[in-house]
Amino acid sequence: MKLFISADIEGCVGTTLSAETHKNEAVYQAFAREMTAEVAAVCEAALEAGADEIVVKDGHGDATNIDFTALPEEVTLIRGKSGHPINMMFGLDESFDAVLYVGYHAPAGCGGNPISHTSTGNSNSIYLNGKLMSEFMLNTYTAAYYGVPAVFISGDRAICDLAKEMVPAITTAAVKEGVGASTINMSPAAGCRLLKKQVKEALSGDLSACRISLPEQFEYVVNYKDINKAYKMSFFPGVERVDDRTNRLVSRDYMDIVTAHSFIVY
Repeated sequence: MKLFISADIEGCVGTTLSAETHKNEAVYQAFAREMTAEVAAVCEAALEAGADEIVVKDGHGDATNIDFTALPEEVTLIRGKSGHPINMMFGLDESFDAVLYVGYHAPAGCGGNPISHTSTGNSNSIYLNGKLMSEFMLNTYTAAYYGVPAVFISGDRAICDLAKEMVPAITTAAVKEGVGASTINMSPAAGCRLLKKQVKEALSGDLSACRISLPEQFEYVVNYKDINKAYKMSFFPGVERVDDRTNRLVSRDYMDIVTAHSFIVY
């Protein structure tokens, strides 16, 4: 069983403030250690469940957050930003049996995490086919593009609930809940125990039950915080300006959406 793990930090136990996720801040290291611990717990559980090959993509910030010395020897870790538009999913292809997400979080426009965002902090909201687009949604459609089911997600309760709406058979592990500017967290030990339990459950079932199909057409609508950025990005090929803060792109090719997203919200 060959697995791909995409990892983020804002959905891990404890993270509550933006500074806690930025490498140049003194408080960051404790949260990077927690991200590493949660990824390692998921890898260990996956190996116990029968995985024989695991690729982990560090998906947060500059993508050099996970302590590579703390992962099992069977794991391949992808660090840094390749520049490929699939970004947090770089390294995924049709050869994988399943995708798992660790440390994911609520999207821009959602109150489920004090640091809710989608890819960057530049948008008030992004909608894909009329639904608030999270990094989970973006990346799960990328997985579907390659024919790979997304079988597990951990993070805040809001993203776990949204994941269930998109992939009803997915197994979730909510380790925290956002309430206003606060988070209610499990302990790190309890969080890792829950992750291990839920990963084993996810991998013991029918992985194909989590496979979804791509829509025939995509409408991508981004509302920007910065009016000047909205104007500038309206000139990206295929993008149309809706109003002073909003741009829109429609395509039948999902890679058009992924590629545009990798430029116009960064």
